[in-house]
Amino acid sequence: RERSPRGALNYARLALRVATVIMAKEDAKAKATKAARAVTKGGSKQKLLKKRFSPTFHRPKTFKASRAPKYPRVSVPPMCKLDQFQILKFPLTTESAMKKIEDNNTLVFIVDARSNKKQIKDAVKRMYDITANKINTLIRPDGAKKAYVRLSADYDALDVANKIGII
Repeated sequence: RERSPRGALNYARLALRVATVIMAKEDAKAKATKAARAVTKGGSKQKLLKKRFSPTFHRPKTFKASRAPKYPRVSVPPMCKLDQFQILKFPLTTESAMKKIEDNNTLVFIVDARSNKKQIKDAVKRMYDITANKINTLIRPDGAKKAYVRLSADYDALDVANKIGII
């Protein structure tokens, strides 16, 4: 049987009402699952303000770009200022130094005040081709550093002093 235009309109309204009821049920279900998830997860709470314990404000540290210089600040790396000629100034030729040479197989030098025992040992080896057993240093009252270079048993301090020109 045929429907009247009015009946068709009523049927369309009924279908629309059924569709909205179904969508409303789906929306309610979605809301319920969202609420359940919020309960288990903790939901979105309003963030509390950070407690401040100082009346003065310190600006927080921010981004610092790493250095990428356009040109080197030093054109040539500095040379080592303490070479063997700079370290060993001169041998000492006092009476007590001569006694050390004869009795203890020890040479006495005045050295640069900035040099250490290892540098003195290397400088003596490079300058005179001798190996030192140990180095004792002291700083004199006038500010100069004195080094007692004890030679190994292979070398005689008298011969080395002769070669240097102390004696």
